[in-house]
Amino acid sequence: MRPDDITSALEHCRRTRASALDGFKTLLRFPSISQDNAFQPPLLACADWILAETRRIGLDNVQALPTAGNPILYADWLHAGVDKPTILFYAHYDVQPAGDESLWETPPFAPTHVDGRLVARGAVDDKCGVWFSLVALDSILSACGALPVNVKLFFEGEEELGSKNAGPCIAANRELLAADALIIADGPFSAEQPIIGYAVRGSVTGEVRIQGPPHDLHSGRYGGAVSNPAHCLARVIASLHDGGGRVRIRGFYDDATPMTDRQTQHMNLLWKTIGAEIQRAAGVEAFFGDALGVFAERTTAQPTLDVSRIRGGGAGAIIPAEASFKLTIRTVAGQDADTMWSRFVEHVMAFAESGLRIEAELLSIAHPFLMADDSREIQAIQRALHATLGKQALLMRHGGSLAIGGLLAKELNMPATMFGLGSGGNSHAPNEYIVLEDIQLATEVAIRLLFELGNQEL
Repeated sequence: MRPDDITSALEHCRRTRASALDGFKTLLRFPSISQDNAFQPPLLACADWILAETRRIGLDNVQALPTAGNPILYADWLHAGVDKPTILFYAHYDVQPAGDESLWETPPFAPTHVDGRLVARGAVDDKCGVWFSLVALDSILSACGALPVNVKLFFEGEEELGSKNAGPCIAANRELLAADALIIADGPFSAEQPIIGYAVRGSVTGEVRIQGPPHDLHSGRYGGAVSNPAHCLARVIASLHDGGGRVRIRGFYDDATPMTDRQTQHMNLLWKTIGAEIQRAAGVEAFFGDALGVFAERTTAQPTLDVSRIRGGGAGAIIPAEASFKLTIRTVAGQDADTMWSRFVEHVMAFAESGLRIEAELLSIAHPFLMADDSREIQAIQRALHATLGKQALLMRHGGSLAIGGLLAKELNMPATMFGLGSGGNSHAPNEYIVLEDIQLATEVAIRLLFELGNQEL
């Protein structure tokens, strides 16, 4: 490609800014809610519209990959040459339900300008990732006639359902989806302080049920003589952590990939920059567990276990027939989800006693991923951010989980990093919005990123 191609692509992007925003608004008008089957017709219409747009800008092999649920949208452009990397871009076109619409300033699927923001469901999570990936590709193809790298797109329609049907589709299309790196266009973009995500934790969610008598019993008649499921549940939960917050399950911290000195430096810098805001947002006076490491390490680089719900009995003076709790184990790179669940179940089953039956049900798994913090992809993102914003990004390990990211990285054996295109907020709440001023900046970063990746030969 010519040296001035990047300038031409950026100029095209700026000239077509208004029409690109109009296209984004069209995408936002589709109520592509995956959690309610009543919205499947508009969700499928949304998918068809996206496929039509990918054809319009000149991508190849445009298709809807079937799943047991909503389709995964695929397209590619593979003419950059075998000496150029192939990048798989991920985003999702399904959105959260609007919830109570009376809490919205404007109708959730009628994108509206409000004080420099564009308010609509899906604006920042994650239709911006879908649309402005396409806008960046369109800008380069329109201005230059070719892309600097080989590109594949993977747009999912069930991320808000935990990507529950993506696994078999990925396994059946490994060759089609094969690439040198995965870039996840889902997450925040900040022009003020850019952040690059290079790791996420995995998750193992489950439920433990402790069953006793066949029905609730009067505690005045049977108390002290019949094993109480609620008492057993309390003993199980109390056994999970010591007083300092360390998980007491055998082997719980085994196999975790240790942090490097450089990763620790990244973490300390990030914590100094945003630590106070994180604590303020939590609304707590202090964090616990300092003996296990600093807050940022405990919440992003160490495995954790948290009980999220407890049920058992009611207001009456009874011995409940059943007590239960739900839990989430956050895993880190190097740990196997099935092994972690087996260790948990072994620990819980040790509390079985006469008159009680303990059941443990595995509900979901999301795999962790960890990219080298000095990878060529991260270096390319850093250069693109600096060229656009004049700023260096902080590197971040995410404490949460992204089921599809870990699944793609694991199944396709490729490095993954998170590079969101949305600067906004309220992603799962009323009045979701994206900052209009930052849309152009994020798109220009994406354009520069494609050229930076194209400068790296295999």
